[in-house]
Amino acid sequence: MTASTRRPQVCILGSAEPGSAAYERAGEAGALLAKLGVTVVSGCGSPATRFAAERAIGAGGLVVSIVPPDQMPPADWPATVVIPCGMGDARNLLMALAGDACIVIGGRAGTISEGCLAWLHKRPLLPLVGCGGWSNELPSNPPDERENSPILPWDSVAALEDQLRNLGLVR
Repeated sequence: MTASTRRPQVCILGSAEPGSAAYERAGEAGALLAKLGVTVVSGCGSPATRFAAERAIGAGGLVVSIVPPDQMPPADWPATVVIPCGMGDARNLLMALAGDACIVIGGRAGTISEGCLAWLHKRPLLPLVGCGGWSNELPSNPPDERENSPILPWDSVAALEDQLRNLGLVR
């Protein structure tokens, strides 16, 4: 019998603008995931998720990017593997399902959609707190009352690493 070679996968969902604390934490999260051997799943569509992917690649990590159109992005797209799904907003379900857990940073309507889909499908949510946006409110205001999955907030990369360890995604 052979051992599994599948690496843990964590989706990075969200939005934050360059120069914001949330944007910086996104980059730090991407680099941390790479350092820990976790595959990053990112649409790379917002500045924050793109920065996370760039930092993960810069740290030698693997990045899978699921993009909404049916065409390949430019050659400089920050990903190891690109999956053009041609499904528009329906891509949000693929994003929600592609991770063993989902990091949520800031966020607008698309992030809320992805986070709620992840919740419905029992994926742990790791919201960044202390930097504003929807993720800041998630620990005290879950998508509904069902307690489908853990909501494990973090405010630093050290706290994020602890949460990933709590989930058993890294040693």
